[in-house]
Amino acid sequence: MSEFWNEKYGQVDFLYGTHPNEFLLSQIHRLPQGGRVLVLGDGEGRNGVWLAEQGFDVTSVDYSAVGCDKARQLADERDVSLSVHCEDLTEWAWEEDGFDAAVLIYLHFEPAARREVYRRAAMAIRPGGLLIIELFHPRQLAYQSGGPKRADMLVRASDLAQDLPMLDWLILAEGKVMLDEGPGHQGPGFVTHGVGRRSADS
Repeated sequence: MSEFWNEKYGQVDFLYGTHPNEFLLSQIHRLPQGGRVLVLGDGEGRNGVWLAEQGFDVTSVDYSAVGCDKARQLADERDVSLSVHCEDLTEWAWEEDGFDAAVLIYLHFEPAARREVYRRAAMAIRPGGLLIIELFHPRQLAYQSGGPKRADMLVRASDLAQDLPMLDWLILAEGKVMLDEGPGHQGPGFVTHGVGRRSADS
């Protein structure tokens, strides 16, 4: 899988552009200024670098060495500090209770791996911290704007609610969006997104 993404990230300057995801941008007001934020599957760094520009202490993780190198390059160009880890999230030594927020944008896995990685992401957040997530919904298969072409790798709101019982959802929704994220995500699409707060007793 890392070679798959190395090849994709090596084909163009920035596959998904250098601007942050629109849903993430719309939810940034919920995060504590200067807080620690974990950005998972950050690819070429567009979301992690933008968060660092807003004053957050950002840890960016991706499986692709090419993506990680481009994230470091983008951080240098934008003159921000970004802690980049090139890791397989199914094997990474996760920190628990250490972050004010975790961000997962279009980070797709097969179902068993998805449930474990998303659970670990939620447990990496301190109680009261937030998970911001946007994923492609199974209805994305009808669109050509990106995402896996396998229904079992796509996610409904009900899947997130079932997979992450330790979160209280402030937002959990499905719907059509217009994507404009570099050459990799262009045109109409169908997504699931949400903001969940880790409960104090989890």
